[in-house]
Amino acid sequence: MRLMTSSDKPENGTAAPTGIAAQNWAQASADPQYRAAVVDLLGALAYGELAAFERLAEDAKLAPTLADKAELAKMASAEFHHFERLRDRLTEIGEEPTAAMDPFVAALDGFHKQTAPSDWLEGLVKAYVGDSIASDFYREVAARLDADTRELVLAVLDDTGHAGFAVEKVRAAIDADPRVGGRLALWARRLMGEALSQSQRVVADRDALSTMLVGGVADGFDLAEVGRMFSRITEAHTKRMAALGLAA
Repeated sequence: MRLMTSSDKPENGTAAPTGIAAQNWAQASADPQYRAAVVDLLGALAYGELAAFERLAEDAKLAPTLADKAELAKMASAEFHHFERLRDRLTEIGEEPTAAMDPFVAALDGFHKQTAPSDWLEGLVKAYVGDSIASDFYREVAARLDADTRELVLAVLDDTGHAGFAVEKVRAAIDADPRVGGRLALWARRLMGEALSQSQRVVADRDALSTMLVGGVADGFDLAEVGRMFSRITEAHTKRMAALGLAA
């Protein structure tokens, strides 16, 4: 699920694009390593969106009211549309979508199995906090991509409306029973650790992605920039926790 709001996106700077980021797909994809990295990235995102659709449908079963169920159904529809855009883009550039997604199924399914929410509120916190950490990471990477791919990636990371919905419901629950806040804060801290570990595992397992990120392809991050990137992600997480009324 992609749940960023304009106020909690990590700052990437506003400098004019250079290198690969100033090229279009036709130009950038001439480099086979860059092309492989983008196929991996789109495959990971596509499966993430498909999984988000499935999980929203499951979360709807826990919703306490019909209005809540309807809201989640609308969000699930938006996630499936994002999946379709990524699937269609993979087909357009001559890649088989299932093959592109398959390398990421085990890691993403494992993450979701380890962080299965036990109730409605934990599901909302996971959607807002946990999935947004992955979105932060993908936004950082998007800044280094060719213009066509960057536009698509940022579009599918758009908030589906879950951010405001989650904040409203979680804050209301804490107001009604302040003890809920402690439990959800612990849950959110666990999600933070698991989400960061999962992102690192996905990259480490794919040579093309890891090579791109450390500067071997496109305009990658050096080690100092990697540190700054994770600092920005952590800062965005702290802001989201504050929006929920939880201690980071």
